[in-house]
Amino acid sequence: MSKIRVAVFGASGYAGEELLRLLLRHNQAEIAAITSRKNAGEPVSTVFPRFTGLPLKFIAPDEAMKNCDFDAAILALPHGLATEFAIPLLEKGVKVFDISADFRLKSTAKYEEYYKTPHPSPELLKQAVYGQPETHREELKNADLVACAGCYPTSCILPTVPLLKSGLVSPEGIVVASCSGCTGAGRKVDLPYIFPECNESIRAYSPVGHRHLPEIEQEMALAAGVPEVSINFIPHLAPMNRGINSTILLNAMPECTLEKVGEVLNAAYANETFVRVLPAKRCADTKYVFMTNCCEIGYFFDSHTNKVIVTSCIDNLTKGAAGQAIQCMNIRFGIDESTGLL
Repeated sequence: MSKIRVAVFGASGYAGEELLRLLLRHNQAEIAAITSRKNAGEPVSTVFPRFTGLPLKFIAPDEAMKNCDFDAAILALPHGLATEFAIPLLEKGVKVFDISADFRLKSTAKYEEYYKTPHPSPELLKQAVYGQPETHREELKNADLVACAGCYPTSCILPTVPLLKSGLVSPEGIVVASCSGCTGAGRKVDLPYIFPECNESIRAYSPVGHRHLPEIEQEMALAAGVPEVSINFIPHLAPMNRGINSTILLNAMPECTLEKVGEVLNAAYANETFVRVLPAKRCADTKYVFMTNCCEIGYFFDSHTNKVIVTSCIDNLTKGAAGQAIQCMNIRFGIDESTGLL
């Protein structure tokens, strides 16, 4: 089989850098193009000195679209821009893997509510497959447009989907508190994210109406088999570069025990390369998933409050973005999904 030729659109951001790092060690893929409007014509090392010596240059997105000499395109673009590229790419037979939020929500009404604008291509929402390999693997095998799961949602969905499916926990009254490293805000100069503002500080933000909320609720409702789920989702900015730690509280059903929680999680992920279920009563830790495509899950049962407590950690740039996109791409092209990710 010839190598998969991959174009990365929006390659000058943090997720773009991570995509390049992973694709360069992927033995069944090659980088066909990297785009950046701002840095077009410059060597990749100008933006990312770690890649000094590589014969890669940024090109303008329009130039990449004109040539279109690739099999897969990974869109590392701000939300709202992906549709502009996805439509012509799909028309040319390119498989599209979008790591923005443009195609994750099935409801156009929810998209408009949270993104304050009508969706530019509702028909593509119906076509898109949600890009979470552990929960949508079979659909991904034939997908032409993949809406890769978000970083916060990944840390929330993976530990809760098996429990919601099993009926051990209620889909009502779920509370999530998550902490993310500063790279989650993107590679930009913005006062709240400069070093003096973030260092020695941890703070909540958007405790009501965060844009990732409907994505998390959508997948939780699907797992629970109910029309809708409403949760509290409180994200926090943590003084670290990369990583997400989520603590999730769920109401236990009468038959729930610590042992059953462990049985359900371990059965769900026993054969999953990138999900690691810890022994009971151990908390997940961001340092053990740093620069990996792994999600680490810990679990507890609090009989005092009748709550199941799960803790979950991922690297927001890998399992939460670039690594997940490559894992989805591997599945779609029929190769071992861990290729380039171990």
